[in-house]
Amino acid sequence: MSNSGQESSNEENLSPETKEERAREQRYWNANVRLIRNLLIIWVFVSLGCGILLVPLLNNLAIGNLPFGFWMAQQGSIFIFVILIFVYAIRMDKLDRRYRRK
Repeated sequence: MSNSGQESSNEENLSPETKEERAREQRYWNANVRLIRNLLIIWVFVSLGCGILLVPLLNNLAIGNLPFGFWMAQQGSIFIFVILIFVYAIRMDKLDRRYRRK
């Protein structure tokens, strides 16, 4: 037995303010998930792509005496990860203010 009939009936009984609040919360979570997805894509590209898969290509460049691919595998991916943490914190703060969440 399905509750879909009850759910749609419950939605119809909601006040316009409650419907708007739910829509705002849905937009907030969609923006949150989109941000997390994009940051994870960057993280995977840097850690897996630059740190493992593209190392031979990146080794043609150098930072000081170190090949860039080696540097990305050892240090660069960690730096990018820390930067992504700060980006996430700043962007979530903006999202929280935009949607008035505390």
